[in-house]
This record gives sequence, C-alpha cells and structure tokens, in this order.
Amino acid sequence: METRVLVAGIGNIFFHDDGFGPAVAAAMLSAASPTPAGAPLPDGVRVVDYGIRGMHLAYDLLEGYDALLIVDALPGAKAPGELTVLEVGSDDLGAGGFDAHSMDPVSVLASLGALGGKLPRTLVVGCQPGDVGEGIGLTPEVSRAVETARVLVNRLAGDLLTHQAASVPLRQEA
Repeated sequence: METRVLVAGIGNIFFHDDGFGPAVAAAMLSAASPTPAGAPLPDGVRVVDYGIRGMHLAYDLLEGYDALLIVDALPGAKAPGELTVLEVGSDDLGAGGFDAHSMDPVSVLASLGALGGKLPRTLVVGCQPGDVGEGIGLTPEVSRAVETARVLVNRLAGDLLTHQAASVPLRQEA
C-alpha cells in the first residue's frame, strides 16, 4: 500500500504573515507545474491550501493519510522569517473545541477522534511572523522564507514517504 502524505498550507491571507502557509502551498503547486523548471510532486504527496477551512482539513484527514505536514505562521521569540520544525502528537492537543468556521489547527486535529479518525504522524513547519495585522501580502522577511520552506517541506515529505522522518527532531531550526 502506498504511503500518503498531506501537506496543509494554513493561514489567513488577509492578515499579512498569517498567509505564510498558503504562500508555501502555492509555491509548491507552482513548482510542480508541468513547466521545464517545475518538478512533479512525488507520488503519494498531496498539497492543499486550506487557508482557514478547518472542517475541510479535518474531513480530508479522515481519508487515511500516513503523515501530515502543516505549514503555518508560528509565533514565538525568533526573528521574522525564521523557520521551526515541530512534531505534534495526540498528547499535545488536549480536547480542543472545534469551530467549523475557523482554522485553529490544534482544535481541528483534536477533533479527529470525535469524527472517527486518528491523528497521523504530524510535523509542523512554522515561520515566525513579523506582522499579522490586517493587510494582504507577506512582509519581506517572511516572503524570503517561502522558498526555503518549500524546499524543506519537499524534503520532509520525501522522508515521510520513505519512512526516514523518524530522524526529524522534535524541534529543528531550518
């Protein structure tokens, strides 16, 4: 049976750097286009820009993916544009209250059990935002991180397909 990896771009494009996940998903889909510069996604990898559609992500996960790669803005104490890779497990989620009209990744993932599914192996590629106020477009620092994140996500997806991602540390600076 073929291993299946879902890459989920998460974020709201109307709040500057919160649109990081959708920007990386778009870059991955653009790079996979049938052009001379494009490289097809490996078999078994699906990339989706979920934006703020949490219910859509939850239902897609019920299709039985072996791994999930979430790409999102991840606030912290780093400089804008810095990337972090985290592994998320069921113990990290708690109960979570689910709102079908928003995208709180913790709540979406925590709801899987109630929907009859289970959390697959989950990695988060997060980018430190610089500005999440109202407005369209990424800040320059976060915009520069999109290509680095695209390459990182492609590598992680390939590792997950070949079951080599066990070596990915719980926290990794990119």
